[in-house]
This record gives sequence, C-alpha cells and structure tokens, in this order.
Amino acid sequence: MVARLSLIRRYAILGFIIVGYIIFQFTRQHPDVGRMSQKEGLRANSSQFTLEGEPFRILGGSIHYFRVPRAYWEDRLLKMRACGVNTLTTYVPWNLHEPERGVFNFQDQLDLKAYISLAAELGLWVILRPGPYICAEWDLGGLPSWLLRDPDMKLRTTYPGFTEAVDSFFDQLIPRVAPYQYSKGGPIIAVQVENKYGSYAKDVEYMPYIKEALLSRGIEELLLTSDNQDGWNLGGVNGVLETINFQKLSPEGFKYLDAIQPQKPKMVMEYWSGWFDLWGDLHHVFAAEDMVAIVTEILKQDASINLYMFHGGTNFGFMNGAFAIATPMPKPMVTSYDYDAPLSEAGDYTTKYTLLRNVLSRYHSEKLPEVPSLQARRVYEPVIIQKHLSLWESLQFTEKPLKSEKPVNMENLPVNNNNGQSNGYTLYETIIHSGGLLNSMNNVRDRALVFVDKLFVGVLDYKMLECALPDGKGERTLSLLVENSGRLNYGKLLDEQRKGLVGDIELNNTPLRDFIIHSLDMKPGFVNRLSASGQWNSVFQKPSFPGFFHGKLYVGGHPRDTFIRLPGWSKGVVFINGQNLGRHWSMGPQQTLYLPAPWLNRGNNQVVVFEEQETDGKIQFASEPDLGMTVDVQ
Repeated sequence: MVARLSLIRRYAILGFIIVGYIIFQFTRQHPDVGRMSQKEGLRANSSQFTLEGEPFRILGGSIHYFRVPRAYWEDRLLKMRACGVNTLTTYVPWNLHEPERGVFNFQDQLDLKAYISLAAELGLWVILRPGPYICAEWDLGGLPSWLLRDPDMKLRTTYPGFTEAVDSFFDQLIPRVAPYQYSKGGPIIAVQVENKYGSYAKDVEYMPYIKEALLSRGIEELLLTSDNQDGWNLGGVNGVLETINFQKLSPEGFKYLDAIQPQKPKMVMEYWSGWFDLWGDLHHVFAAEDMVAIVTEILKQDASINLYMFHGGTNFGFMNGAFAIATPMPKPMVTSYDYDAPLSEAGDYTTKYTLLRNVLSRYHSEKLPEVPSLQARRVYEPVIIQKHLSLWESLQFTEKPLKSEKPVNMENLPVNNNNGQSNGYTLYETIIHSGGLLNSMNNVRDRALVFVDKLFVGVLDYKMLECALPDGKGERTLSLLVENSGRLNYGKLLDEQRKGLVGDIELNNTPLRDFIIHSLDMKPGFVNRLSASGQWNSVFQKPSFPGFFHGKLYVGGHPRDTFIRLPGWSKGVVFINGQNLGRHWSMGPQQTLYLPAPWLNRGNNQVVVFEEQETDGKIQFASEPDLGMTVDVQ
C-alpha cells in the first residue's frame, strides 16, 4: 500500500512539472496573455482615459466627508451614484487630522478609510486629493495653524520647517490610504499632487517634492494636478497629468491642455457647479440650465469632468475660510457650504440634480439606480432660553491665562500643549488710566469688541481702526474680545494669517502693555463644562453681553433634520450637545443653520448659544433653509 502511494506521488510531481513547462512555453510565445490577467488601473496614454484597458470617462463629483455628518455619508453617496456619477473626489483636511503637532485623528467623523471603503461598496471609484494644501474654502486651505508658530514659516515651499511637517503628516496619511488603491484591489484610481499650485508658485522645487513624497510612500496610481486659469503654465510637474478648473466654458482651457499634452485625455477637475458665499454679501446661484448646458458641452468634447461641488455640506465649527484677492481685507465665508450644488446642504434634490441625471444617464449602458428617498424634516417648538452666563463668568472654564507685556497672537499662545490657539475668540485685557483714542494700528485679526470695565464701547476691524474710549478716573480694565473670523484659504498671503492681536495697539499714541490673555477656542470640552456647571444665572436677571445662553430642545420620537432660526439675535456661535454648528450673523446672507438629525438625541438636548450683543430669548426652527437674497455668479 505504501509503495503504491509513493508511486502516485511521483507521477503527480511529474505531471506538475510537465504542465508548468507547457504554461511557461505558452506564455513565452504569447506574452500578452500574462498581462491580460492583471487588469490595468486608470491610464492616460491616449486621448481617452482607459481603466482595465477599456475606454473610461470620469464622471466625477466632490463630496467632502468632513462637511457631512458621518451618519449621512451613505445617503449622500447613494444619491450621487443614482445621478450617474461614477467617481467620488474628496480633499483631506490636514488641520483636522493633525490638530496638534504629532497628534493625529482618523476616527469617527474623520475615518477616511471608512469613507473610501463605503464609496467602493456603493460602486464608486475614488480620486483622492490629499493636499497638503486643499483650498476648499476651508480655514488656511487645510493647513494646520500651528505651522504659523514658526516666525519664518514659508508655507507651500521646500522650507525645511514646512517639509518636515508635511513628511510627518504623510507618514501617517499615505499608509492608511495606499491599501485602497486600484492596484491593491481598492477604488482609488488617481491621486492629486497638491492643489492649484500654479496660483501660488513660490518654489520651483516644491511640486517635485510633493510628487516624490507620494510615490515614496507607496502611491502607484495615476497622478494629477489641478489649476485655475491664473495658474496655468506654473502648476505642472513632470510625469503628472495636468487638469483645469473653471465654471464658464472657455475654449482656451482645452486648447491649453491640447498644446501641453497632445494625445492625452482632457479633464476638468473642478467644474464649479455654483459658488460660495461671504458674510455681508448675497447668496450666489448659478442657473441650472446654464450649468447643465456647459456640462453637456464638456462631455461632447470627449473630456472627463468632476463637479465641484456635487454636494457641498456645511462649514461646521470655526472651519470656514476667508476670501481676499483684490484687497488685503479678507471677507469670511458663511457657515453653509450649500454652494448651489446639485444636492443641497441638507441632501435635497435640486433642479440641477434632475437635469444632470438626465445628461449623465446617456453615458451609462445600464439604467441608473432609483433615487433614494429624502430625509424627513421637523419644525420643533421654539427653545426658550432659561439660563445665561456672561463671558467674564465663563473664563474660569478656560485654560490658565497668559500674562504678557505685549500682545501675543493666537497661534503663539501657550495653550493646547503649546500648539497655540487655532480658532475661536481671544480676550485681551489690560489696565488703562484715561480715556482717549484707541488705535488698532491695523493689528486686529479679524474683529474685536471693545469694552471698558465690561461695558461695550465699539468695534475694531479692518475698516474701523480707531475707537473712542470714555473718560474716567482711576484704573479701569480695557478688554478686547478678538474673533478669528476665518483664515484665507486661497492666494499668496497664507503666511500672513496669524490671528488675534498681531502687534501693538495704542491709546493716545502710546502702545499698551501688560496684558492678561484668555483663550476661548470653545472646544466641546469647554462647552460641556459650561453646560454641566451649576453657575448659570436665571434669565430673569438682565443678561450681560457677550455671554452664553442655555436652553433645552425636547425631541419626542425619532430625531429629524431641521434648521435653526435666530431672529432678534446678532452674532455668535450655536452648540447642540457640545457640537459646534457654526457661526450665525444677522448681517447675512445666511439666516438659518443646518441641524442634522444624527446630532440630536431623543428627549432633552442641550442648546448653548454664544451671543456677542443681543438676543430675543428664544431659538426658532424651520423646515427649509434661508440662505439669503440671491445674486447670479459673475
């Protein structure tokens, strides 16, 4: 029996050898067969992209995971897929993922791997745009503010202080996303090298450095760049496909691509489906018919496209950027990032969605999925403010204040493990002995409420550089509550985006000295400590401003989306269960704040509003957003 088994083994081994030799000879004579078994990723070797060796057109759309509650990621991506979009594009915000140097967060709302995996499960390819700079109408274009603690910092260059920080971040980021590349069986078919560098272009060695930073950490897919018209000719890097951004169709764009990349596929990486809004302006809209006509023409020209944005979402918290091109006075973005996109801020279908779905359906051989149902809404009963706490009473819940002879900007404050303050408000206090003329010397970034002995006396900002202080006897406390309204996210002034008091202020031509500086970044821990404290005052006492106002929202049954309205309030920030919904400001255009259902609980919900100047004592709700009077995008 043993002899028979031994003989069988010998014949089996001989058979394997013969079969292996036959396969070897066949593949040597037919080398294409071996390659056919390994499907190729996205390629740009001809006038059309190919994927898996077949012609492929990118029908892309941008949705940022950090602007959409995680519980709604699937809802938004399903709606994207049902519209005929085949590729998701997303930025990666460095300042959220590394809020303090060396402290990384890729969990919960920032679980990028889960977002990419979800896209794959739903049948979407992914183009990743990891920055490190992303623009995105996001604070400092996604760069962390602690970089600005270095007085010599040169952002977006090969300055060692910047590249060392980028390397550290990419050491964390890229190994997390590399396994999700197409070559590894994942959905990532392309990766962007930086973003809109041609509009910055301060260092010719920078883009090659970023390219190598990606390649050396395992990025294998097609690399792309993306530039606005003001950056053409300056944003490219050898071996990387260039793409362009625009809203109104310009023949010059495609002519430019054909000239520099003959016989390469053309792509509009950002086709701007709408536009962003600024505080004090109107709500921008771009006619649906005009948008879809241009999308149709782009596709007729055999180009690929990515709609920026397909769904904008919200600038939750203090993360909105600011805009300044022709003037050094930045104007901050509003909280809503609705963008007049095909999917609204709350995930509603728009006319753009319907028309776009009709166009994109022509580029699919199979019928598109049915559109998902919409989220239900609820108009809750008004929340009546029950308690208040003045700004001055809230200081006990902040970090230990700094005593400093001269003003210190936010980023250089010794808070947050010596990473400085990134966002929110900073209170500067000093003693004065007279009234007179207070001059900011244009060192307020960005807006300061001025108080003498806690009594409001005026505002200082980029336009109002002087404030008259009332006369008085003896020592009095001068307080300046300085708000960081949002750092620039675009342009060549990124290095200058330090906030708070960035230099001296003068009283009667004499610089003020000996400050006590309080950091009020209003993180969830601070807000939760406020809510839980027993030091709130009854609203029957006349509230002082600025201050925190507390009420309870009761939710009976399953929570539903809603919008907060604050008529009779002036300016401030709204928190629900410790979650920062963003800024409100009566000057508009935005008049409502989006409150997603996943951030509400059954039963009582803690509502805290930080208000600078006035309140009518209640918080109202609406079923539809009010983004203000509209104006056409020019």
